Amino acid sequence: MQFYFFHLMPWPTLPDDFDQRHAAWVDLSNRYFDPVAGHALYNRYLDELEYAIQLGFDGVCVNEHHQNAYGLMPAPNIMAAALSRRLTRGKIALVGNAISLRDNPLRVAEEVAMLDVITGGRIISAFVRGIGAEYHSMSLNPTYSRERFDEAHDLIIRAWTEPGPFRFEGKHYRFRYVNPWPRPFQSPHPPIWIPSQGSAETIEWAAAKRYPFILVYSSLATIKARMDGYRAACERLGYRPDPEQLGWMCPVYLADSEAKAHEAARQHILWLFHKGLKMPQHYFFPPGYLTETSQFLVGTRRHFSEYTYEDFVKEGWVLVGDPKSVRDQLKQHLRQLGAGLFLALLQIGTMSHWETVRNLELFAQEVIPAVKSQD
Repeated sequence: MQFYFFHLMPWPTLPDDFDQRHAAWVDLSNRYFDPVAGHALYNRYLDELEYAIQLGFDGVCVNEHHQNAYGLMPAPNIMAAALSRRLTRGKIALVGNAISLRDNPLRVAEEVAMLDVITGGRIISAFVRGIGAEYHSMSLNPTYSRERFDEAHDLIIRAWTEPGPFRFEGKHYRFRYVNPWPRPFQSPHPPIWIPSQGSAETIEWAAAKRYPFILVYSSLATIKARMDGYRAACERLGYRPDPEQLGWMCPVYLADSEAKAHEAARQHILWLFHKGLKMPQHYFFPPGYLTETSQFLVGTRRHFSEYTYEDFVKEGWVLVGDPKSVRDQLKQHLRQLGAGLFLALLQIGTMSHWETVRNLELFAQEVIPAVKSQD
């Protein structure tokens, strides 16, 4: 069982009329970003990631999103580089590079290989398509997102594993010389994870590649259904997935008592889902982004704004409580899911630094050891 601290690096200071007039993605004007405050915030967030490794987490996660207040990491490899010299142990997971959004995915191959060499082989490289809103932000046709993803993935894997130079001729990417220096430290390449909300195509593709499959932002019932689907896909391919091929990312808030935890967590959880993830449905799922099958699986669920705090808690979107309650819930859920990777979102929305530090400490000291002892 492995535990990772997942950080979004949100921008918590939204305009007073946000609820009435704004979404958090694509067209929230960057005049609301204060670079001086951002300087302090970035360094605070990096401190929190570094502290998680000191506390004994197996690794930390950074990720990629564009033009939004939800997460200030348009370039996760830069964040990983900032961490790479300060962290002398623990994994740094890029969860993930949105390779479909890149016009030059060979740069991803180069940057991740550099990070892997600098860290002596402590990089995990997750690949994502990027959510629908980012195709608006980057002026890309979402209809081609899966084609671009598959082609970019194949280019990166070949760049890491085949001696160069060689030509790459695809529909979306063409290179006369593929010959990246350096090559990755890990052989044949850094581990690859596939985070997803559970589209049918991604489940089948990840199972075929034997890549760990990480579920995000779903109810516990949905997480279980998608993981069962992944297991079934693996079994159709003739193998049983290891528990560490199945992962779950979940917001977690701990306090000394159940009452205190719920009282404090409510505003942060609702900020995440009602503000940080606030966007029109056509931003989240633009035409062409989902196939008909995946529209049925993913695109028909309620908008986040329709859920109450009590819904998120009851349906298992989040884990909130005192350490005993959270570890008991987590043990039960992980046993039920058969998952061996847990990505804990322990800085949520408007949480202060001291709240985040306390959350990290309680989780690292009172939850992780108890859950690992049952392995």
